[in-house]
Amino acid sequence: MTSPTDRAAVAGDPAGAAGGVGPSGSDPSPEGSAATGAGAGLPGGPPGPSPDRTGRARGVARSRSLFDREILRSASLDAVRKLDPRVQLKNPVMFVVLVGTVITFIEAIVHPGTFTWSIAIWLLLTVLFANFAEGMAEGRGKAQADTLRKMRTEAEARRLGPNGSEERVPASALAKGDTVVCEAGDVIPSDGEIVEGVASVDESAITGESAPVIRESGGDRSAVTGGTRVLSDRIVVEITAEPGHTFMDRMISLVEGASRQKTPNEIALTILLAVLTIVFLPVVVVLDPFARFAGANVSVVVLVALLVCLIPTTIGALLSAIGIAGMDRLVQRNVLAMSGRAVEAAGDVQTLLLDKTGTITLGNRMASRFVGVGGHDEQAVAEAAQLASLADETPEGRSVVVLAKERFGIRERELAGEHQFVPFSATTRMSGIDVDGRQVRKGAGEQVKQWVAGQGGQVPPELDRVVEEIARSGATPLVVADGAEVLGVIELKDVVKQGIREKFAEMRQMGIRTVMITGDNPLTAAAIAQEAGVDDFLAEATPERKMELIRAEQQGGKLVAMTGDGTNDAPALAQADVGVAMNTGTTAAKEAGNMVDLDSNPTKLIDVVEIGKQLLITRGSLTTFSIANDVAKYFAIIPALFVATYPQLGALNIMRLHSPQSAVLSAVIFNALVIVALIPLALRGVRFRPSGAASILRRNVFIYGVGGIITPFVFIKLIDMVLVAIHAY
Repeated sequence: MTSPTDRAAVAGDPAGAAGGVGPSGSDPSPEGSAATGAGAGLPGGPPGPSPDRTGRARGVARSRSLFDREILRSASLDAVRKLDPRVQLKNPVMFVVLVGTVITFIEAIVHPGTFTWSIAIWLLLTVLFANFAEGMAEGRGKAQADTLRKMRTEAEARRLGPNGSEERVPASALAKGDTVVCEAGDVIPSDGEIVEGVASVDESAITGESAPVIRESGGDRSAVTGGTRVLSDRIVVEITAEPGHTFMDRMISLVEGASRQKTPNEIALTILLAVLTIVFLPVVVVLDPFARFAGANVSVVVLVALLVCLIPTTIGALLSAIGIAGMDRLVQRNVLAMSGRAVEAAGDVQTLLLDKTGTITLGNRMASRFVGVGGHDEQAVAEAAQLASLADETPEGRSVVVLAKERFGIRERELAGEHQFVPFSATTRMSGIDVDGRQVRKGAGEQVKQWVAGQGGQVPPELDRVVEEIARSGATPLVVADGAEVLGVIELKDVVKQGIREKFAEMRQMGIRTVMITGDNPLTAAAIAQEAGVDDFLAEATPERKMELIRAEQQGGKLVAMTGDGTNDAPALAQADVGVAMNTGTTAAKEAGNMVDLDSNPTKLIDVVEIGKQLLITRGSLTTFSIANDVAKYFAIIPALFVATYPQLGALNIMRLHSPQSAVLSAVIFNALVIVALIPLALRGVRFRPSGAASILRRNVFIYGVGGIITPFVFIKLIDMVLVAIHAY
């Protein structure tokens, strides 16, 4: 993150650093700067990327309609390609359905009949629909990857030799450790770190944000990405990626799902579904000798249909699509997850570490009031504070000028006489102006008191009390003096984002503990934490203390998520279960995290957790619905098999299906069509509502459990009625 002093220096305005004071009068710090986007707050510079809170498609997240014609065509072709048994083996449930389909087709050829062929065709459609669901999920990622490939160009690089000479080479010829020169108009040939210079860079190819951003050497905004374009100035970049392993290459691979691996929960559920399938296999096999003993005539086709309807076909068909769609929803928010495991872990997070600046607060402390001391009124303090802030281009300094104008109508003035601005420095911890024989200063309390004493003045006794009260309230006090007189204090407040308190209440309802991380002193941190509604805070945070906090939470059996953008955040990002690195951050931070936020919006961590929970809820809901479906299928098929031999089983035919054949075919048709009906839900996800685990479980059981039992009864009966109406049976 960039301090007010740094921002002013980048903007070419040294005077802009005047008056920048950190928490409680300390040096300028990250806590006093705008951290919501690269280049945010640069005087005269371009605005940073604006957070995309509406889910609009932009940048790499440029998503297509669920029923996009191109994606539908691609998914349809994939559905046929995936009939390859080697592909189906990865999904045990659908592999069993495929084997059953082959057996049924053989039976239909040997003993042709309308019923046999109908069952064979609908079983084939069941497999195709499952492949289609996975193809739809993959198709959206492939479309985004194709867009990225079109953006990627083979740039020519100006590589620097040992003696400083330039050599033009293809970007593919660059190796890790090479240094290249990039000037206005040049495409940055590969990922790297700026080692010299500062420039405005167009990153719209990655973020979709048209506003350029500032990249500079020596800070946490030194990383640049291959394929982006330099708009101004000159920079020297040290290459940090090998050819074919750039950030753009990783994005393409991740977006199209080429490197997707099953998550632990997904693997566990796959094993459970495989076990259920194995359990039902012998059950169906022994029905044949049992039927023969009872004198019933049960064909192989009916036994296959029974097996397909008994095993959890629905969730087996949709499981892969649910996982792919979860990662796709993150991409639509401009967040790249390096693995499905990270998305899944986000859904199980129990502790959320959030930076104060840019996440909980707006990022800049703003002047909120003037307090007079020693008999001076507020207007006298405002007049002097405004005069001392005329050259201060930091958001804090400008807010003093704005407040003086709003409260007392004091407008900016032209300084016609002899004057000299006094810039802020870490030594004096003050800034101000010398004009018309006056020496006006504002800054940290202790430093201003010492300065006043040096001028031969006296410090009002109530000053310490006012400064302490402001600090205890969570604000930052800046003391204002005019020569040997202390006039009063400016209160600078961190502005807590609107709605953030309600957001934290939702997190608490979900069982997630929120911890605010800040460099502020404990008094200031406690006040802001109380106002924002977080559960706990870590004040005067250092990389070591962040690591200690994360390890302590993990030792207590909790999963931890955090955000970061600097090299000093890298160890904590690597330690956290979910580490979201800002795209504006350093290469070290992006490599340490398991997610990258292309918008560099720290608040996005809350969205990541919600998407992770939605993934888990969707998987659980559809699993519940699939297993509940089987209950109705039992009532459809079991009576149909043995009602002729055991008329008493007719009592179980509560749907009053027309005939044994129509009952079996109706169940198989429903089993296939329900997969198609649930594809939109699998891709979009079950609607997420912040609530506790017990509430989610009750909702899941009622909607998808009870609903999963009732729905098949209704639709199997309707299908049976249609078959009878068209005289199929």
